Amino acid sequence: MENPIPLTNKKLEGKIAIITGGASGIGEATAKLFAQHGAKVVIADIQEAKGRSLAESIGSTHCTFIKCDVTDEQQVQSLVQSTIDLHGQVDIMFSNAGISSTNDHEQDILGFNLDAFDNLFAINVRGSVACVKHAAKAMVNGGIKGKIICTTSVTATMGVTKQIDYAMSKHAVLGLVKSASKGLGKYGIRVNCVSPAAVATPMLEKSMKMSVDEIEKLFESMNCLKNGVLRASHVADAVLFLASDDSQFVTGHNLVVDGGFHPPV
Repeated sequence: MENPIPLTNKKLEGKIAIITGGASGIGEATAKLFAQHGAKVVIADIQEAKGRSLAESIGSTHCTFIKCDVTDEQQVQSLVQSTIDLHGQVDIMFSNAGISSTNDHEQDILGFNLDAFDNLFAINVRGSVACVKHAAKAMVNGGIKGKIICTTSVTATMGVTKQIDYAMSKHAVLGLVKSASKGLGKYGIRVNCVSPAAVATPMLEKSMKMSVDEIEKLFESMNCLKNGVLRASHVADAVLFLASDDSQFVTGHNLVVDGGFHPPV
């Protein structure tokens, strides 16, 4: 890997981390960062070719790929069990798998398509619940004071006029995090989420039908913080904070990473 971090600075040394949606975008950036910080990472994704390629690039001593569709609870349960079989425990679950609204529907309230809504919620919400549930059960059964992080979005708290099914799903995940943190606190398990503004990931490129440069230019103009553009690596830094002992007394928190995002009304 490029520019390995000195051993004394590694924040996840010896930790076992699962990252769903880990083959690209924010998941990919986080997988690389976790491995640099000493974690053994299990990348879970339906994108098998990308996931295996990424795991190979990180290195077999640091990273493994397991194909997993988070809408299938049995696959999530198997993912967690396979991680335990391989590494003995689960210390970190980063529930990051998700999709945006489909290109075929604007999903404003007057033209809302409920079938598209059902599909999106199956991945973004059902999938997140399955990941939190089975990671938490493994941590409780193993006596691990683990960390669970979910990816939400700035749209979870601000509301939107289009793609409202996506905003609704991320609002639901925020509710999951707030509630799960209450129930798991007695086990020493911390549950938090990270809420980025728009990041030019492959998913957003496909959704918006724009290039990375076009997306970054568009959203940079909406940030009050004039310090470059928001990238997946910035979100990964926030996830690392929540997964490490740097945040040892933080739970039920929504860490917003948006550069002061203020879209036009």
